[in-house]
Amino acid sequence: MEMIYNYRTKGVCSKEMHIELNDDHTIKHVEVIGGCNGNLQGISRLVEGMKAEDAIERMRGIRCGFKNTSCPDQLSIALTEALAQEKQ
Repeated sequence: MEMIYNYRTKGVCSKEMHIELNDDHTIKHVEVIGGCNGNLQGISRLVEGMKAEDAIERMRGIRCGFKNTSCPDQLSIALTEALAQEKQ
């Protein structure tokens, strides 16, 4: 069964992320609302088809300028929360 997870970002320019995951944790689709449109479309397309666990590992901890987080880091947090929610 597919999972759709919605996440409100914190500390970045984007506002929300809508993530679709397949049963095997493959990322089916990512939509980011707000932020740097071109960069976020690129990130979304790069992670589609990737296992959520692999995307988390690659993006966790990336910072944007002087911020403690970034849109890729926020996506890793959203994916982590989505996987945790699935286990419940």
